Amino acid sequence: MDRPQSLTPVFGAALLIVLAAGALWLSQSATTQQVQIAALAATGALSAVALLWLLADVVLAKRRSHQVKQLADLVETEPGFCFICDGGGITLQANAAARARFQPSHQEPLADVLRDIFASTEGILYRLQDRALKEGTALEEVTSHSEGFRIYVRAFSPDVILWRFETEAHRGATPARADQPVMSVGRNGAILYMNPCARALVGGRVKRLQDVFSDLPLRSGGVHHIQAADGDQRALVQTNDIGAGRIELVISPIAEEVEQADTAGTFDGLPVPLLKVTPEGRILRANPEARRMLNLESGEPGHIAEHMEGLGRALKDWLQEAVDGRGLHRSEFLRLTRADREVFVQVTLNRVVEDGEKCLIAVLNDATELKTLEAQFVQSQKMQAIGQLAGGVAHDFNNLLTAISGHCDLLLMRHDQGDPEYGDLVQINQNANRAAALVGQLLAFSRKQTMQPEVLDLRDTLSDLAHLLNRLVGERVRLTLRHDPVLPPVRGDRRQLEQVMMNLVVNARDAMPDGGEIVVETERRELREPLKRDRAVVAPGTYVSVRVIDEGMGIPPDKLQKVFEPFFTTKRPGEGTGLGLSTVYGIVKQTGGFIFVDSVVGQGTCFTLLLPSNEIDAKAATAVVEEKTVAKLPEKGSGVVLLVEDEAPVRAFAARALRLRGYTVIEAETAEDALATLEDEALGVDIFVTDVVMPGMDGPTWVRKARVNRPDTRVVFVSGYAEDAFGEGSEAIPNSVFLPKPFSLSELTETVHQQLH
Repeated sequence: MDRPQSLTPVFGAALLIVLAAGALWLSQSATTQQVQIAALAATGALSAVALLWLLADVVLAKRRSHQVKQLADLVETEPGFCFICDGGGITLQANAAARARFQPSHQEPLADVLRDIFASTEGILYRLQDRALKEGTALEEVTSHSEGFRIYVRAFSPDVILWRFETEAHRGATPARADQPVMSVGRNGAILYMNPCARALVGGRVKRLQDVFSDLPLRSGGVHHIQAADGDQRALVQTNDIGAGRIELVISPIAEEVEQADTAGTFDGLPVPLLKVTPEGRILRANPEARRMLNLESGEPGHIAEHMEGLGRALKDWLQEAVDGRGLHRSEFLRLTRADREVFVQVTLNRVVEDGEKCLIAVLNDATELKTLEAQFVQSQKMQAIGQLAGGVAHDFNNLLTAISGHCDLLLMRHDQGDPEYGDLVQINQNANRAAALVGQLLAFSRKQTMQPEVLDLRDTLSDLAHLLNRLVGERVRLTLRHDPVLPPVRGDRRQLEQVMMNLVVNARDAMPDGGEIVVETERRELREPLKRDRAVVAPGTYVSVRVIDEGMGIPPDKLQKVFEPFFTTKRPGEGTGLGLSTVYGIVKQTGGFIFVDSVVGQGTCFTLLLPSNEIDAKAATAVVEEKTVAKLPEKGSGVVLLVEDEAPVRAFAARALRLRGYTVIEAETAEDALATLEDEALGVDIFVTDVVMPGMDGPTWVRKARVNRPDTRVVFVSGYAEDAFGEGSEAIPNSVFLPKPFSLSELTETVHQQLH
């Protein structure tokens, strides 16, 4: 924090006194009378200024102390949490509510007092204080880890600043709802807050939602039965998502006399949303259920096109067909044009004649849940189709990249660094590797990427990655890492998890064009019960939670569920491909974890990863790593290799690479050709190197047939797909290893050498 401004005059006065002392010494040591007179005059002037400065500082300090005391007396009984701070953020006073909640120490920085409430306390306080100093006041809604706060800041002077923090419980109902029962409900149905009207309605404080309503689940805009203090009562219930998994309920009791006046046979008394519509689409009448569904105020309901959309053709044509007797009793699905939430309705039209005039009765049914399930099903099919497409494209590209990088390796063997072509070959090789990384993203999205799992401590992984992440975020963004000291290890591919963190941090950086703070938090999380969220169920157990929090623009609610879709991006054209988060999703799912996103527009976004812990002794993990360390392989090998590959360029490269290492290579284009070659019992073959997916018979099938007569032959499977290309539930083939494409010359020859020795 900065030094309090009130100390500045003290230091200035002390400096003047030192200067005055110097002038006095000069007057005593001067040799001429004129110099002595001038020095004495300067001494007197500087001493007078110093005394005046000290006197002014004492007056200002008393005035500030009096101002702080007046403010403290004023806010002492406020229900909100109030703090009075100086310009450096040091707490001078706190009211009774703040002392009871936070127990602040004497002159403790406000950022330290609120450390456990907000994810980025310093950033929030700095932003609001800066605005208050410029404009006089500042007001902002901030969502913390567990509850929402409305923060009000007023700067009475640069050194006296009042902070007031209000929760939902402090605010209660909004003025427009002051006379209506209002409740705040958590995710599990626990009632977190009830205003006085709600407590009067049900006869006291209630803890659970099922103790209030007898016909759960609730429908926003629907009529429900309340277990009121004076018996069962009907009420209209409106719901509003207020963030952090909480829902606000506004209850409007239906008067008993109105209910008794309506009969089951009247238009307004039916418990079904009904509209009476002219052939032109003007709404003549809407019963109470329809008004609640359409969110209509009192007055003329207007035209039906003002409230519904998405038919795919003109509404007037649809209505005219119904008036003419065509398409009656055939339902249509439309979307309501409500601003508060997305609602789909199923509309059925019936023709009636009143006073010789034709009109239509529209029967509405809430189809939001049905359309949501349909959208989820379509989305899952789309993701599956794109995943299969991505996997197929990646397989073909891996074959091409194997041929390119392989023949480049062969050329590099014939050129040394002094050759003019050597640099060009290195460029080809490096760009082939970059292309292989892009193909890896496609396989990660399709969840078919070959993993190289190992036991990782995410604290070490993120620490090693911190330098690169700091370079990625730039100078205007601060990156903060916070680790749980007892973090368990996880099992995953280090390279893939680093890619996940880089994608999430870069997205957080792009969401803060004006700068801010990105916080990466890790913690051990124990789930004793299944966690149900976003259509996913997380089984009980121990997990490692990784949270990436930014202070950016946030993601609108209508786009929040689409962020993991491939090619979906909120960035402008040319600034993003839309593959980053879909790749993250694929990697996390392939690792066996879960990823969730929370966002508030204007406040920021939080991505949460839950990765299964891997409780393995570190020494055992180290021993496994040391066991896999092999000595440098010899330049030459020996043995007969049967190479089966349907892609001619890949086969040509692999055959040349193995022959250069001293192996005898027999080539076959298909599995059938390989089996025909092996019919010669006098032919000795030491190892099979075969593609997995080929036209006709696949690799594992022909190998099983060949090993009936050659049971001890070792096998190297290669494929552009992941290792799960063998198929679910297929029997493992002994003495075999898997080599993913694209592979280099050295990777192929070393794998063959290891299998033979």
